[in-house]
Amino acid sequence: MTRTDEIFLALDYGGTKLSAAIARRGEREWLAIDRHMSRREKDARYEQAEMLALAHKLLGDRKPAAIGVSFGGPVDAAHGRVILSHHVPGWEDTPLRAQLQSEFGAPASVDNDANVAALGEYTFGAGLVETFAKRVTSLLYVTVSTGVGGGWVIGGKIWNGADAMAGEIGHTIADRNGPLCVCGRHGCVEIMASGTAIANRAKELLKENPGKGKELRELCGNQIDQVTGAMVAQTANSGDELAQQVMDDAARALGFGIGTAITLMNPERVVLGGGITKSGERWWSVVRESARSNTLPQHRINIIPAAFSDDAPLWGAIALAESVIKNQ
Repeated sequence: MTRTDEIFLALDYGGTKLSAAIARRGEREWLAIDRHMSRREKDARYEQAEMLALAHKLLGDRKPAAIGVSFGGPVDAAHGRVILSHHVPGWEDTPLRAQLQSEFGAPASVDNDANVAALGEYTFGAGLVETFAKRVTSLLYVTVSTGVGGGWVIGGKIWNGADAMAGEIGHTIADRNGPLCVCGRHGCVEIMASGTAIANRAKELLKENPGKGKELRELCGNQIDQVTGAMVAQTANSGDELAQQVMDDAARALGFGIGTAITLMNPERVVLGGGITKSGERWWSVVRESARSNTLPQHRINIIPAAFSDDAPLWGAIALAESVIKNQ
């Protein structure tokens, strides 16, 4: 590779897709960006091979000055190691930072996707106050897509927690009698509010209620097992009562979890990103109402959409890469 000190490489290992982008130092537009949808059956070896190919394609003969990485699962950021992925096998205790530094010959920083997205929004997006003259002092970012994750930025820095597990809002309890979560407990926010949860709940109700969900049935061609969270959101917004019930229940569970986080930490701003946040004003209204119902009257409820939508983790990765250079 040819040395290119001005280039930062951003990588995002998501639950359903892999994304890579490059940007020049100090610029706020992508020099190049590409995404790859993961196959349904996958493991860590497959994902890493696909990501490296994607990154090399973007870089060509250029060498990055630094690499920032967003990973969809718990990460020991201090040591650059992936703890595990809740959705893709084979990532347990993986030295991802070391692997990437060896591959590209550049320093790297790795953190959980929600933490990195939180940093991206704080640095470049929704963390800026209306005058753009300053940033909020504390921000909770919640991503609602395949799963539900959270990340904190306090005083301009990611708060990882004592065990690198801070921000796991998806695994706070919304209903003790709720469905079984992948973590082994019942009623977690993730198993009730994620896109996966929304699709699964809709499928259950369609099978249990043959006379309901007309619009949703039409949209999926009566192939109930092909229903997605996006389909449920679309038909909920057009008036399908079964879909509305599913979306309202999911929004209430998410809002309850956010309310718990607000009660504990009192952030200046809560930023929501991920595909499910595009579900319409009714969904947002229920989330905010549910959060308010689970807080004290004195708590502020400042819940807003992410500025970058799907690109928040990538911009956060750029912020990580910049911090690597500053700290050298």
